[in-house]
Amino acid sequence: MTEDLRRAGRDVVAVDLDAERLAGVEVPVVLGDATLDATLHAAGIERATALVVALSNDAANLYVTLSGRATNPALFIVARARVDDSLAKLTQAGADRVVNPQELGAARMASFIVQPNVAEFVDVVMHERSMEFRMQEVELTAASPLAGRSRRDANLRQHTNVLVLAVRAHGGTFVANPQPDLELDAGDVIIAVGTGDDLQRLVTYGG
Repeated sequence: MTEDLRRAGRDVVAVDLDAERLAGVEVPVVLGDATLDATLHAAGIERATALVVALSNDAANLYVTLSGRATNPALFIVARARVDDSLAKLTQAGADRVVNPQELGAARMASFIVQPNVAEFVDVVMHERSMEFRMQEVELTAASPLAGRSRRDANLRQHTNVLVLAVRAHGGTFVANPQPDLELDAGDVIIAVGTGDDLQRLVTYGG
């Protein structure tokens, strides 16, 4: 996960009680107990934009989520849950997203049986660098020239060469395979696939 975040250009600080797990990690590290406020402060929680909470038990994850939300209300928090009963509790504690690795793993294994080529393609595009293409999301700002224009008028295919897979409206609704007459607005998120250069053009053009 740390490597994926680094590839995406994010600054990462890793926190762990186990020095051996931190050995060889190529990001700044803090050796300490993440359930302690002092440790989170040492990691720069006040300046962070996101927090991944993935400790060994759900009670600890709940505590860190509460502390992170209280310290930095603007944080985007992703928390891990080992049992289903913890999903709602972590959300109530302030997590923006809660992930159950066991459920994700089971769904992924099933997808390799039901739709193996689709599953492998998504894996390659999202997590590997063996293909030229990758997937990215771009949020339209209030100053974006695309805000207030339809997909047809924006003509993203011609200007950027990306393939738009979906648009998430500011209210949270996904529109898959959006039609040409769909109007884009500030706060909308465009989910597209293309080469690195194509996606950079989308960022520049949509900004």
